Amino acid sequence: MKKSQETRLNILRKAFDLIYQKGYQTTSVDEIIATTQVTKGAFYYHFKTKDEMGLAILNELMIPTFKNNFIEPFKNEGNPLDIIHGMLYYLLIESEDLKVEYGCPASNFTQEMAPWNIDFTKALNTLSLDWEKTMIDAIEKAQLDGTVRKDVNAKEIAVFVMSGYWGVRNLGKLENSKSVYLVYLKGLKNYFDSLK
Repeated sequence: MKKSQETRLNILRKAFDLIYQKGYQTTSVDEIIATTQVTKGAFYYHFKTKDEMGLAILNELMIPTFKNNFIEPFKNEGNPLDIIHGMLYYLLIESEDLKVEYGCPASNFTQEMAPWNIDFTKALNTLSLDWEKTMIDAIEKAQLDGTVRKDVNAKEIAVFVMSGYWGVRNLGKLENSKSVYLVYLKGLKNYFDSLK
């Protein structure tokens, strides 16, 4: 990797960490520059504006990570309901990258930026739609092979899972505790058991 590419990636990673902890709107370019220890000229060489950098964070860091965590698990064999539960258990309880006190990076970006920036909205909507479609496809396939009841609506399940995940991330952030995650996961398991 060239030095210029390393500098750009360093800016994106450090900026992501700051934004995850403090929020997008309250993180200034000056703070990002101070944290990354690059010059203002170097920052603006790579990004014309803070929003351009924010979109790069979404497209180059968050979307690949999101796909790895929320889409790739469905390539494994097994009941998709078990896959969803296991994936969410890992993300909520075991992952060291996602901090309870900061919530979900995608949800935070959505709450902060979707009302104000159409480009952020499009990128974030891509994340949401990809996860929803992946779950729907997996559940419908499981309905055909008889491992999920045929009378349930796959889209309803997917929307329920997504809204529950993002909601419980916010509750965890408010309480600064993973205990609410365990309540959610137990309820989700009971719900999933009723769908098999």
